[in-house]
Amino acid sequence: MSAESTEHAISAEFDDERDDAQEASNDAAEGTGNSPVKGVSASRLEEEGDVAADYLEELLDIADIDGDIDIEVRNGRTYISIVAEEESAGLESLVGRDGEVLEALQELTRLAVLSATENRSRLVLDINGYRAERAGDLQKIAEDAVAAVKESGQAVALAPMSAYERKIVHDAVADLGLVSESEGEGADRHIVVSAD
Repeated sequence: MSAESTEHAISAEFDDERDDAQEASNDAAEGTGNSPVKGVSASRLEEEGDVAADYLEELLDIADIDGDIDIEVRNGRTYISIVAEEESAGLESLVGRDGEVLEALQELTRLAVLSATENRSRLVLDINGYRAERAGDLQKIAEDAVAAVKESGQAVALAPMSAYERKIVHDAVADLGLVSESEGEGADRHIVVSAD
């Protein structure tokens, strides 16, 4: 990948985090978490999915890890899942501690899509249902933060998390009737929950 392409990809990632934060803010204001991305055609999302699946399949082959790849397009995004019928230590290593390896692999997959299609991708990668399980944990974190704010009246700062995870928390907090906003930069970006 050329230096210009890498610079564009890094810039696109920062744009994606801003987009996710703005999307969360818009969703909270509108009371919906399912607004599709305007202007992204289903065929483009399907193409993203095919490119991503090819990239991930090759990676699994190189690493000699078994897994099936599922592609789903919904709510204006491409969702890629890698699953195994049997518990696979190889797939677990692709999730990593607190999903760190999964996040990195998702970014590499987005870069592969960018390189192949020249379109920035907002695809979401999941491995063995990690994100679904994590969404439940994030819902509980949001509920606990809302309860703490209601009890004390003081704002509550949460631990840093990815843009995708912040969006889930923003939506949950909005559904529970309070306000949240992202603060900080880069790996320290986190959510602050408050009553107003």
